[in-house]
Amino acid sequence: MVNEGIQMSYDVIIVGGGHNGLVAAAKLAKAGKKVLVLERRQIVGGACVTEEIHPGFKYSPCAYTPGMFQKSLVDELGLTQHGYDLIEYDPCIYAPLADGRSFVFWSDIDKTIESIAKFSEKDAKKYVQFEKDISRFASILRTLWCRELPDPATLGARDWKELLSIRWKMRGVKGKDLLELLRILPMSIADLLNEYFENDHLKGVLASEGIFGSFYGPRSPGSVYIMLYLRIGRGDQAQQWPLMRGGMGTLSQAIAQAAQKNGVEIRTGAEVARISIQGGSARGVVLANGEEIQSRIVVSNADAKRTFLKLVEPTHLDPHFLLSVRNIRARGVSAKVNFALERYPKWNGLKDDFIPVVTVIAPNMNYLERAFDDAKYGEYSRAPFLDIVVPSVADSSLAPSGKHVMSVYCLFAPYHLRNGDWNAMRELFGDVVVQTIEHYAPGFSDSIIHRHVVTPLDLERIYGLTEGHVHHQELSLDQIFFMRPVPGYSHYRTPIENLYMCGASTHPGGGVTGIPGSLAAQAVLEDS
Repeated sequence: MVNEGIQMSYDVIIVGGGHNGLVAAAKLAKAGKKVLVLERRQIVGGACVTEEIHPGFKYSPCAYTPGMFQKSLVDELGLTQHGYDLIEYDPCIYAPLADGRSFVFWSDIDKTIESIAKFSEKDAKKYVQFEKDISRFASILRTLWCRELPDPATLGARDWKELLSIRWKMRGVKGKDLLELLRILPMSIADLLNEYFENDHLKGVLASEGIFGSFYGPRSPGSVYIMLYLRIGRGDQAQQWPLMRGGMGTLSQAIAQAAQKNGVEIRTGAEVARISIQGGSARGVVLANGEEIQSRIVVSNADAKRTFLKLVEPTHLDPHFLLSVRNIRARGVSAKVNFALERYPKWNGLKDDFIPVVTVIAPNMNYLERAFDDAKYGEYSRAPFLDIVVPSVADSSLAPSGKHVMSVYCLFAPYHLRNGDWNAMRELFGDVVVQTIEHYAPGFSDSIIHRHVVTPLDLERIYGLTEGHVHHQELSLDQIFFMRPVPGYSHYRTPIENLYMCGASTHPGGGVTGIPGSLAAQAVLEDS
């Protein structure tokens, strides 16, 4: 697909310096390509950054765990040489109720079972089976994760080769396990958990994995896949979500340095206004300042809607393809509230045995469903689900001595509000989050030094995520695998010759994995 007779300044231009774009750049440069990365902001990383928003406090304002980033890429790119350093901690999750009772999830499953048994002996026994079952199903799906999948809409020699490879990889999968996986994939996480457990609080905590980053409540069909998706990426670490020493920007900087070591040129403050197309082929980009840069190949790290509805002139695209892109569901419902704190929160019922890094507010599935109900009708949740991380407990470099940074991931906060807009609602939503935490940690509000609210509108405006969707588009059953971003274009290639995609709109999807960038680079190298 490369036009050999045309003189270009670069072999490849990467539009967007998010972690996937940086991975693609590093791999392409390692293979001998001359690569330019263009990033709109003054720092690379996209939503995977560390920023000192308040003096002395280092925030990971968006993504906050590298737990899904693939170890194979760490090794391949030599990221440990550039500062990549994971931090693990125990307990994995502290899940309190307002009355002081709590579940504690540990790396040691026996200790977790002991915590669950205080509420239900039956559930403690079932938890072992649940973890085994979910790990087994995630392992089956993991076979499909790190590879370019065959696309039934475009079956060719490449697709048949991939199909045979997948069949060989899955040769040991038992038929009954495959049937059970097919049964549970379209289920709601609520229905699945009801088959295993009786305690409402335990089901609430576990159900939260089925709604992360998605326009799903626990009773929404297909939410089981969201849970499995997280487990696939995280591997067999049960509830553990490790941290990155120095914040998430350390990961992006490590990839950027590895890329630069291989000869990649990175330009920040360089916003791409348009992808140049001549004769049906991508030939470079035009920046917002009018500068034109030529290349043989363009790879977009932007989401599908931004790429095809804003960066490509519609006259170059088939109307049916454009309609498919417009119909992509990308209704963001995630928000973040980041805090600089004078002291660590005093959680109800917490003794001096440990200091939790991660605290989850999910009292039961009805609580989560009511939070989702607000979003369905265009309102932010008055009692939101909160995933609270205090990374400074494990990494003292993030805050002054004795003080802390807190990252609070919140659901639900819909991009499309029925009344008002996010500019007006930002601080009101921040107040709701503070009040919710106060319910579980009295006196919390008195410890706040600084508050930083990131709304879905901010995710779009600052970090380039259309409609504020953290996965670029919904991880629904009709928008995954070979149907991502749209059917017929799942191979990281697009209707435009020499234009590729490498962001979370492509298979396997969102989260800080590096897989889309890696597979996109592989597709470019195969074609060139």
